[in-house]
Amino acid sequence: MPLRLFAATTSQGKLRDFRAAAAAFSTDLDPLPGLSAIQAPEETGATFAANATLKALYYSRFAPGLLVVADDSGLEVDALNGDPGVRSARFAADAGLTDSPDAATDNTDVWNNMVLLQRMATVPPGRRTARYRCVLVAARDGEVVNSADGTVEGTILEAPRGTGGFGYDPLFYLPNLDMTMAEIDLETKLSISHRGRALKILLANLHVDSRP
Repeated sequence: MPLRLFAATTSQGKLRDFRAAAAAFSTDLDPLPGLSAIQAPEETGATFAANATLKALYYSRFAPGLLVVADDSGLEVDALNGDPGVRSARFAADAGLTDSPDAATDNTDVWNNMVLLQRMATVPPGRRTARYRCVLVAARDGEVVNSADGTVEGTILEAPRGTGGFGYDPLFYLPNLDMTMAEIDLETKLSISHRGRALKILLANLHVDSRP
């Protein structure tokens, strides 16, 4: 019987990436049932691991017996001392930039990328190194079952390139491929991305743990 996981995320971009990566390992990954009706916990952790653990434990208590997976992921820029880090999704909001309440579309990614470019404006090419990091935690009934950490190294461009992906993908350049995360196809992205790498490690750990 294939391993079945339930993702505690409302991000369609994350869910798409995780489901495609899980399918490559013959694993079913579905959204956590009733997730939209569950009030999200406050992410008070100072690290990706702390927030991923907090969320996995919290949501697993709403789904008795199910193996619930939660993540915390984001961008770490060396020239910014690791920022935006755990505040990656709220980088622009922390700077006071948010959509108006009546905005027809969610422009969070646009604002976040704009703030990142502003903060990096005086950083020379040789010092624009960065990484995407993803920490995944699997929990059942309020107890951690396993966890994994995945990263991918790159640099921050001075202008966005590509229309795929989400988040900081148009600015995250992969020197070995001469493309940004927003320019590569989904299959390639899953094979090298922080989410794909973290999920691969987590699935291996879970399969090992489930052996007699």
